[in-house]
Amino acid sequence: MKPTGIITDSIYLQHEMGSFHPESPERLNVIYEMLEQERTRLNLVDIPARMATIEEISMNHDRRYVEQIAATANRPHTYLDPDTSTCAYSWEAASKAVGGLFNLVDAVVSGTVRNGFAMVRPPGHHAEYRRAMGFCLFNNIALAARYALRVHGMRRVAVVDWDLHHGNGTQNAFYETNQVLFFSAHQFPHYPGTGRIAEVGKAEGEGYTVNIPLAGGAGDAEYLTVFHMVVAPIMEAFKPDLILVSAGFDAHYSDPLGGMRLTEDGYELMTQMLQHMAANHCSERLIMTLEGGYNLDALRNSANRVISCLSQYDPNNESVPMEASFEDLVPSFANRLRDVVGAHRRYWPNLPQF
Repeated sequence: MKPTGIITDSIYLQHEMGSFHPESPERLNVIYEMLEQERTRLNLVDIPARMATIEEISMNHDRRYVEQIAATANRPHTYLDPDTSTCAYSWEAASKAVGGLFNLVDAVVSGTVRNGFAMVRPPGHHAEYRRAMGFCLFNNIALAARYALRVHGMRRVAVVDWDLHHGNGTQNAFYETNQVLFFSAHQFPHYPGTGRIAEVGKAEGEGYTVNIPLAGGAGDAEYLTVFHMVVAPIMEAFKPDLILVSAGFDAHYSDPLGGMRLTEDGYELMTQMLQHMAANHCSERLIMTLEGGYNLDALRNSANRVISCLSQYDPNNESVPMEASFEDLVPSFANRLRDVVGAHRRYWPNLPQF
């Protein structure tokens, strides 16, 4: 089997937002240490990162905003919002996070690797067109989607966001287009306050934004049911050329910033399902990028399981994970799922009947 491409770079460790900030360099340190320990058993290849240009980042952001971030290079802390700031190295780290993803898209599309994971900082899915927020400077996943569409001529890209928090920046980037299908399963109500079921897109994008807002306490059974009953059938109808994943690990049961109950098993099973979808629809082209995750043990262990799955998954020998029994789910979740399906069946008639 072809290897899994990974993006790592020491510059990502230089981005600092304060000694006690939860989005710390230690998040990547524990993952990088794990990768070194596990390399002998994993089929991995390093893809070098590069700096994205101002012009490239402006595919998804206002150029004046991009230049504002670039101007923070070599300067001490610059506060952009109450939770988000830059340091002297943040511009280089952020532009290399974007450029690393671009290189990973190139490698997956060319067939050099079959899938990949970008272990980068800062994260991206909250970043808006001209605004940093939620620890994010540039929207890495949205830029990867635009790069795939513009540079590689793809027609349909799917973005799956399983981070604890709703990916508001990614949603807004593609809210009026049918070229990008956006899924977000997230805790609600919670930061940033967006991601309601009724947010389905508009104009040509109506029906191509699929929000699954989940109450706190949702765990493996609920997430896998969402993947079986919502993500998989819509993906079957959409038939993407590439699947991108905003892989946050803050929905883990031990994460300090959330109230979800996902386990390492859940992350691995969701990855298996996405690989199954990628094998069926887009020649296994699947790329993940790191978003949140603030308990270091949970982050390291969950990333290990996901990378192992990416590296070792064999679609010829693996079956789709067992579907959770709908009857066994709590009524509040069942009702929420009915509402999601009810909102989207007119766009995606192959969604299951309840």
